[in-house]
Amino acid sequence: MSSLSGFVKRLRDIMRNDAGINGDAQRIEQIAWMLFLKVYDEKEQDWDMDEDDYHSIIPEACRWRNWAHDDKSGSTLTGDKLLDFVNNTLFPVLKGTDVKDKDGNIIKGVQVDKNTPIKKAIVKTTFEDANQYMKDGVLLRQVINVIDELDLSDYEESHAFGEIYESILKELQSAGSAGEFYTPRAVTSFMAKMVQPKIGEKMADFACGTGGFLTSWLAELEPQIKDTKDQEAFGESVYGIEKKQFPYMLCITNMLLHGLDVPNVFHDNSLLHDVLDYTDDDKFDVILMNPPYGGSEKADVKSHFPADLASSETADLFMSVIMYRLKDTGRAAVILPDGFLFGMDNAKINIKKKLLSDFNLHTIIRMPGSVFSPYTSITTNILFFDHKGPTKETWFYRLDMPEGYKHFSKTKPMKLEHFQPAIDWWNDRKPIVEDGFDKAKCFTAEELSDEFGYNFDQCGFPHEEEEILDPLDLIQRYEEERSSLNAEIDRVLAEITEKLGGNK
Repeated sequence: MSSLSGFVKRLRDIMRNDAGINGDAQRIEQIAWMLFLKVYDEKEQDWDMDEDDYHSIIPEACRWRNWAHDDKSGSTLTGDKLLDFVNNTLFPVLKGTDVKDKDGNIIKGVQVDKNTPIKKAIVKTTFEDANQYMKDGVLLRQVINVIDELDLSDYEESHAFGEIYESILKELQSAGSAGEFYTPRAVTSFMAKMVQPKIGEKMADFACGTGGFLTSWLAELEPQIKDTKDQEAFGESVYGIEKKQFPYMLCITNMLLHGLDVPNVFHDNSLLHDVLDYTDDDKFDVILMNPPYGGSEKADVKSHFPADLASSETADLFMSVIMYRLKDTGRAAVILPDGFLFGMDNAKINIKKKLLSDFNLHTIIRMPGSVFSPYTSITTNILFFDHKGPTKETWFYRLDMPEGYKHFSKTKPMKLEHFQPAIDWWNDRKPIVEDGFDKAKCFTAEELSDEFGYNFDQCGFPHEEEEILDPLDLIQRYEEERSSLNAEIDRVLAEITEKLGGNK
């Protein structure tokens, strides 16, 4: 095909003329389901050759090669006929509904059960809530032709397109609410690098979005592959769960593009399972996550957690899931907002108590506030811990903005190289003081629990720069700052009370 670098632009230029596409989020979702079917069709060609008795779960009439590919014979579907087929045959069938073709023959809807192999079941799961927005069948044909030009059977082009797909996922950052499913690749790569993956280990992300942590893990692991046994372990090394259908579809396609024929990614809600029911078989060597934060969960969700850990905040509940699903000797890296560090409600305190007493919270990296811009300006942190015993000491390190940057943005995003100061410090840990403020410092578990009352707000950013925030972000920032101030007041009052003999 023509230059891959122009792939997204070509699709965007065509779809701008379609009255059914309203904004970036719909455009990306439209591209996503077509890409999935194209990539899945390429995979099926491999499976056809590798397996003696392979049968597609997709009916013949609905396989990409039989309706989307233009064989230049002049009989290819386009215009109103294409639109009618996609809306009234393809989508209903892939969602599981039987449909009659123009000759009155029944095309069976895709059905799955507990015995359906994952690589087949993902078709129905992917299309359960998918949407077809385009209203112009001629423009739809043009979009399909651009996507069909991809030669994913060619290793070089397939690998190159994997990079292009990253750019499509990155656009989610500025596509309205869809941005919540995307973690900047620099962040996922840094976290995967620091946990040091090993062949044979299994890694999980229980809110995996578009699969950023899964692909960063695979990228770190791939150079270690030496033989077919390693290759098999590599393909089985990731596990993901995603609650929402659209990012689930993007993640499945991402995994197929990265050579995983059987993506262990499931469309489910990690918070709807009793954490006390997890056994050793449900645990993982490594967990990498950016849990959704800012959300509030209902009582029926909180009922799946012990009473002392039953927070109403989504990120808190995911922290409990992580702790209950991390293997003994396992390790984790998790992104959490500032509100977790200094939050002083009962559930947060109990989660932090458990984190210090049952796990080794060895490092907290404080990140700049604009890392997730423009989706949110809330300041976040990376917590690194393992399940090798209780915490003895915790290092805090503040990652400042790189020279020449005031804020990260869509045009000036965070890059992996911006983490280099943290990587250099990681390998040679020393306290750092800049302009009279701690940039890196080690605290004992006793200091964090007894002296600071489980307020983990250490080595923060001393210079607050003026920011214009989205109203919801502004409210959350205010609540976090108020919580931090209340925590400091409570600590000071407790010290005064103790000195006055009030606790005797």
